[in-house]
Amino acid sequence: MMSSSAPQFPVVHRSLALDIKDHKTELVLCSYDDHFLIVASQIGAFGTILHARKEEGVTVEPTFSVSVVFGKRDEPMMVACARQLIENISKSATPKPLLLSLGLRDHTLDTVKGIVSAVIENRLW
Repeated sequence: MMSSSAPQFPVVHRSLALDIKDHKTELVLCSYDDHFLIVASQIGAFGTILHARKEEGVTVEPTFSVSVVFGKRDEPMMVACARQLIENISKSATPKPLLLSLGLRDHTLDTVKGIVSAVIENRLW
């Protein structure tokens, strides 16, 4: 006999849809044990995948590493988005690296600001 309640997804997550600069934008935020995964899509697909992390070192000021795993390598706004998010994540009690997927129709500063704001408002860290 089947249980009446569906099993819960084992990863803490949040998903939402919002309008950013007249583009329907879907956001999925997941908190895994060792990474955060954020998917922001206006095209219904993953798009460019970036990896961002805080570098551990001997300097007083933190440094951050952002790299494109695959996708558009010539979009500075995507790198800026990942950097803003990893800087915010690194302030939390449990900083973890970030895997960020951006499938965007609009690569402007206003779009990036909208995504960063929405993620921070709905953060899982």
